Amino acid sequence: MSLITIDQLDMAVPKGRYEDLVRYIDFLNEGMEKFEINTPNRIAAFVAQVAHESADFRSTEENLNYSWQALRATWPAEFPNDAFAQQYHRQPERIANLVYAGRHGNGDEASGDGWKYRGRGLIQLTFHDNYQAYSQAISDPSIMADPDQVAQPRHAAVSPPKRAASGGDEATAPDFPRSRMPRSRWQRRPVP
Repeated sequence: MSLITIDQLDMAVPKGRYEDLVRYIDFLNEGMEKFEINTPNRIAAFVAQVAHESADFRSTEENLNYSWQALRATWPAEFPNDAFAQQYHRQPERIANLVYAGRHGNGDEASGDGWKYRGRGLIQLTFHDNYQAYSQAISDPSIMADPDQVAQPRHAAVSPPKRAASGGDEATAPDFPRSRMPRSRWQRRPVP
Protein backbone atom coordinates (compact mmCIF):
# COMPACT_ATOMS: atom_id res chain seq x y z
CA MET A 1 0.00 0.00 0.00
CA SER A 2 1.33 3.42 -0.94
CA LEU A 3 0.51 6.16 1.53
CA ILE A 4 2.45 8.74 -0.47
CA THR A 5 3.53 8.60 -4.10
CA ILE A 6 6.82 9.80 -5.48
CA ASP A 7 4.98 12.66 -7.22
CA GLN A 8 3.37 13.77 -3.93
CA LEU A 9 6.70 13.55 -2.12
CA ASP A 10 8.38 15.53 -4.91
CA MET A 11 5.73 18.27 -4.60
CA ALA A 12 5.91 18.24 -0.79
CA VAL A 13 9.71 18.63 -0.80
CA PRO A 14 10.33 21.08 -3.64
CA LYS A 15 14.02 21.53 -2.80
CA GLY A 16 14.62 17.79 -2.62
CA ARG A 17 16.53 16.13 -5.43
CA TYR A 18 14.34 13.63 -7.25
CA GLU A 19 17.03 10.92 -7.10
CA ASP A 20 17.20 11.29 -3.30
CA LEU A 21 13.42 11.07 -2.95
CA VAL A 22 13.26 7.96 -5.14
CA ARG A 23 15.86 6.29 -2.91
CA TYR A 24 13.54 6.60 0.12
CA ILE A 25 9.94 6.49 -1.12
CA ASP A 26 9.34 2.73 -0.76
CA PHE A 27 10.97 2.62 2.66
CA LEU A 28 9.00 5.67 3.83
CA ASN A 29 5.78 3.95 2.84
CA GLU A 30 6.90 0.79 4.64
CA GLY A 31 7.62 2.70 7.84
CA MET A 32 4.51 4.86 7.68
CA GLU A 33 2.33 1.78 7.23
CA LYS A 34 4.05 -0.19 10.00
CA PHE A 35 3.88 2.65 12.52
CA GLU A 36 0.47 4.03 11.45
CA ILE A 37 1.46 7.37 9.99
CA ASN A 38 -1.62 7.00 7.83
CA THR A 39 -3.83 10.09 7.84
CA PRO A 40 -3.30 13.12 5.59
CA ASN A 41 -2.43 15.32 8.59
CA ARG A 42 0.02 12.83 10.07
CA ILE A 43 1.65 12.19 6.70
CA ALA A 44 2.00 15.95 6.04
CA ALA A 45 3.51 16.59 9.48
CA PHE A 46 5.78 13.58 9.14
CA VAL A 47 7.09 14.51 5.68
CA ALA A 48 7.64 18.12 6.76
CA GLN A 49 9.65 17.06 9.82
CA VAL A 50 11.70 14.50 7.91
CA ALA A 51 12.45 16.98 5.12
CA HIS A 52 13.56 19.58 7.66
CA GLU A 53 15.80 17.24 9.67
CA SER A 54 17.41 15.62 6.64
CA ALA A 55 18.05 18.79 4.63
CA ASP A 56 15.42 17.76 2.08
CA PHE A 57 16.41 14.08 2.07
CA ARG A 58 20.10 14.82 1.45
CA SER A 59 21.61 13.95 4.83
CA THR A 60 21.35 10.85 7.00
CA GLU A 61 24.16 11.60 9.45
CA GLU A 62 24.46 14.35 12.00
CA ASN A 63 27.11 16.93 11.17
CA LEU A 64 29.08 17.50 14.37
CA ASN A 65 31.97 19.35 12.75
CA TYR A 66 31.51 22.48 14.89
CA SER A 67 33.90 25.37 15.24
CA TRP A 68 34.73 26.32 18.80
CA GLN A 69 32.52 29.40 18.45
CA ALA A 70 29.56 27.29 17.34
CA LEU A 71 30.16 24.90 20.24
CA ARG A 72 29.92 27.81 22.67
CA ALA A 73 26.68 29.00 21.07
CA THR A 74 25.07 25.56 20.71
CA TRP A 75 26.09 23.92 23.99
CA PRO A 76 27.03 26.71 26.42
CA ALA A 77 26.72 24.44 29.47
CA GLU A 78 29.12 21.85 28.01
CA PHE A 79 31.53 24.47 26.64
CA PRO A 80 31.60 27.12 29.38
CA ASN A 81 34.60 29.07 28.09
CA ASP A 82 36.56 29.70 24.92
CA ALA A 83 39.65 27.76 26.00
CA PHE A 84 37.68 24.58 26.68
CA ALA A 85 35.67 24.87 23.43
CA GLN A 86 38.88 25.37 21.44
CA GLN A 87 40.08 21.93 22.58
CA TYR A 88 37.12 20.39 20.68
CA HIS A 89 37.23 22.65 17.60
CA ARG A 90 36.31 20.65 14.47
CA GLN A 91 36.60 17.24 16.19
CA PRO A 92 33.20 15.61 15.59
CA GLU A 93 33.88 12.36 17.45
CA ARG A 94 35.12 14.13 20.59
CA ILE A 95 32.22 16.58 20.42
CA ALA A 96 29.63 13.78 20.21
CA ASN A 97 31.23 11.86 23.05
CA LEU A 98 31.09 14.91 25.30
CA VAL A 99 27.69 16.39 24.51
CA TYR A 100 25.82 13.07 24.42
CA ALA A 101 27.59 11.46 27.40
CA GLY A 102 25.48 10.06 30.21
CA ARG A 103 22.17 10.72 28.50
CA HIS A 104 19.42 8.31 27.43
CA GLY A 105 21.44 5.16 28.01
CA ASN A 106 24.77 6.47 26.71
CA GLY A 107 27.85 5.85 28.83
CA ASP A 108 30.33 8.50 29.90
CA GLU A 109 32.51 10.47 27.50
CA ALA A 110 35.24 7.81 27.48
CA SER A 111 32.76 5.06 26.48
CA GLY A 112 32.47 6.42 22.94
CA ASP A 113 28.67 6.03 23.02
CA GLY A 114 28.11 9.64 22.00
CA TRP A 115 29.78 8.98 18.66
CA LYS A 116 28.45 5.44 18.32
CA TYR A 117 24.85 6.56 18.84
CA ARG A 118 25.03 9.99 17.19
CA GLY A 119 22.20 11.25 15.01
CA ARG A 120 21.52 9.08 11.98
CA GLY A 121 18.62 8.48 9.67
CA LEU A 122 16.34 10.98 8.03
CA ILE A 123 15.20 12.24 11.43
CA GLN A 124 18.47 11.88 13.33
CA LEU A 125 17.87 8.95 15.66
CA THR A 126 20.20 9.70 18.60
CA PHE A 127 21.21 8.00 21.89
CA HIS A 128 21.57 4.36 22.91
CA ASP A 129 18.02 4.04 24.26
CA ASN A 130 16.45 5.29 21.03
CA TYR A 131 18.57 2.95 18.90
CA GLN A 132 17.57 0.11 21.20
CA ALA A 133 13.86 0.98 20.97
CA TYR A 134 14.10 1.09 17.18
CA SER A 135 16.05 -2.19 17.08
CA GLN A 136 13.36 -3.86 19.18
CA ALA A 137 10.48 -2.35 17.20
CA ILE A 138 11.78 -3.87 13.97
CA SER A 139 13.09 -7.05 15.63
CA ASP A 140 16.63 -6.50 14.37
CA PRO A 141 19.27 -6.71 17.13
CA SER A 142 22.06 -6.08 14.60
CA ILE A 143 21.28 -2.36 14.83
CA MET A 144 22.92 -2.22 18.26
CA ALA A 145 26.09 -3.91 17.04
CA ASP A 146 26.25 -1.81 13.87
CA PRO A 147 24.37 1.48 14.34
CA ASP A 148 25.83 2.83 11.08
CA GLN A 149 23.02 0.86 9.37
CA VAL A 150 20.59 3.60 10.43
CA ALA A 151 22.23 5.95 7.90
CA GLN A 152 21.45 3.53 5.03
CA PRO A 153 18.24 4.09 3.01
CA ARG A 154 15.94 1.45 4.53
CA HIS A 155 16.69 2.20 8.17
CA ALA A 156 17.11 5.92 7.50
CA ALA A 157 13.51 5.96 6.24
CA VAL A 158 11.90 3.41 8.58
CA SER A 159 13.34 4.81 11.83
CA PRO A 160 11.50 8.18 11.62
CA PRO A 161 7.99 6.66 11.63
CA LYS A 162 9.01 4.63 14.70
CA ARG A 163 9.96 7.88 16.46
CA ALA A 164 6.72 9.50 15.36
CA ALA A 165 4.67 6.55 16.59
CA SER A 166 6.43 6.82 19.95
CA GLY A 167 5.20 10.34 20.56
CA GLY A 168 6.96 12.66 18.14
CA ASP A 169 4.99 15.67 16.93
CA GLU A 170 3.88 13.70 13.90
CA ALA A 171 2.02 11.23 16.15
CA THR A 172 -0.39 13.89 17.32
CA ALA A 173 -0.82 15.75 14.04
CA PRO A 174 -4.61 15.23 13.95
CA ASP A 175 -4.81 17.17 17.22
CA PHE A 176 -2.81 20.20 16.04
CA PRO A 177 -4.87 23.39 16.03
CA ARG A 178 -5.62 24.16 12.39
CA SER A 179 -3.62 27.37 12.54
CA ARG A 180 -0.48 25.44 13.56
CA MET A 181 -0.95 22.44 11.27
CA PRO A 182 2.19 21.78 9.21
CA ARG A 183 1.19 21.77 5.56
CA SER A 184 2.84 20.46 2.50
CA ARG A 185 2.28 21.98 -0.93
CA TRP A 186 -0.01 19.11 -1.92
CA GLN A 187 -2.30 19.47 1.09
CA ARG A 188 -3.00 23.18 1.49
CA ARG A 189 -6.34 24.48 2.54
CA PRO A 190 -7.50 27.77 4.04
CA VAL A 191 -7.11 28.22 7.79
CA PRO A 192 -10.12 29.89 9.44
